[in-house]
Amino acid sequence: MSRFRGLWQASVNATKRALTWNVDDWAPPTEKYIFSFSSKDELKKWHLYSDSEYGGLSSASLEIKDAESASSSTGVFSGNLSTDISEGTKWNMSRSGFCGMRSKKFDGFIDLESYDTIALKLKGDGRSYISTIYTENWVNSPAQLEDNSWQAFVFVPKDNWYIAKIPISRYLPTWRGNVIDANLEMNPSRVVSMSLSVNAGGGVPGSRTGSGDFRVEIEWIKALRTMQ
Repeated sequence: MSRFRGLWQASVNATKRALTWNVDDWAPPTEKYIFSFSSKDELKKWHLYSDSEYGGLSSASLEIKDAESASSSTGVFSGNLSTDISEGTKWNMSRSGFCGMRSKKFDGFIDLESYDTIALKLKGDGRSYISTIYTENWVNSPAQLEDNSWQAFVFVPKDNWYIAKIPISRYLPTWRGNVIDANLEMNPSRVVSMSLSVNAGGGVPGSRTGSGDFRVEIEWIKALRTMQ
């Protein structure tokens, strides 16, 4: 009988170890690279936009800066913000002074369900930038084709590398740049693209605002799992 109990206990212990191994094996990594600006091929994943598409005078560029040391290359998003509007524009603009870089749509979706934070390694100019997560549209009808957008401010200190960590729960639902006053929840399992943008006005108190040049370097964008 004691031999049987010993065999039974050994079998139970082996099963527990197997189950524990499987759970660990299934657990997602604590971080997930979304973008890494390590080569010029990265530029193919992005497109630029600005108020110039609607009669504004702002401009932007995105370039890869080669590494000067052992560190990685970086993306440089820079340009000029103008609140002026070109004469004779056919657009009835309600505001100007904005530029952005938006990733092209992913091949399918990126699933961030297992993560709680977006992290960006940046070096900037003291301005506030806007991090946007685009998810599949909740209406999903031909009449409403725009993706859902969720936004959060990112203050980028001047001249020093900084890792900004934004809890996904702090991203607010927006519609064409305006926060929606509605009880909506993001579906992080259906992320279709992301963007980083800058406006001449608004932002975190104390940050640089107004017309003029802007410049931010980006080494990478990641998703983090900070809570176990």
